[in-house]
Amino acid sequence: MERLEQLTPTLTYRYDSGLQPPTTDSMLLGAFPVLKPKLRVCDLGAGCGLLGLLLLCREPALHITNLELSPIAHQLSQQNAINNHVLTSCIQGDLRTPKPFFPTSSFDLMVSNPPYFTSGSGFLAPETSRCQARSEVTCTLEDVFATARYGLKWGGHFCLVHRPERLCDVLSLARQFALEPKRLRFVSTQVGQAPSLFLLDCCRGGKPNLNVLPPLILQQADGTPTPEVDAIYFRQKETQL
Repeated sequence: MERLEQLTPTLTYRYDSGLQPPTTDSMLLGAFPVLKPKLRVCDLGAGCGLLGLLLLCREPALHITNLELSPIAHQLSQQNAINNHVLTSCIQGDLRTPKPFFPTSSFDLMVSNPPYFTSGSGFLAPETSRCQARSEVTCTLEDVFATARYGLKWGGHFCLVHRPERLCDVLSLARQFALEPKRLRFVSTQVGQAPSLFLLDCCRGGKPNLNVLPPLILQQADGTPTPEVDAIYFRQKETQL
């Protein structure tokens, strides 16, 4: 079933609930990168193009490229670009083989909400698309970092969201592919709780100097969203078609 979400008064997001739906992870990642006008941005495993739209909400003068394997998600990504009158390049293809889609050093910023679980671990969704989004069945974390290094210009940034239990893997791969971790932010549901996610910003060819930011807290003591989360979500609600 298709759904339509109003991101801002002027930006909408259409997706299929049978695919991987919008998640808190993507919303948080959309608010994390440092943006400047005219940056060339690529979303690896873009799904229906949510991250690109979130980034455009913050900085309209970006050049967005979405790379997505699923034909259905790719078509919805194209539709979202048309509906919102934004210049987004939507590419259907496998991020493990980026050379046919763009040359090396093409981007200033790359972003990804990659599969969290190694193949054979974690919950496997019955739908193929959700399984691919959650688990490393079509690409691994190493594949994502390899393509980020290929696509980024020297000094460009790669931002991703992941789970704390994979932090050592992520940091190790980042340095292996010359993507130096520069900013790290943990995400917790409430103050005093263990983090459930982290956001990481890496710089291609950057010097060692990791800045651990204050944690991002999702809920206040009474369970209501924090002001920062309200701002990230633009205080908009989903409507069903």
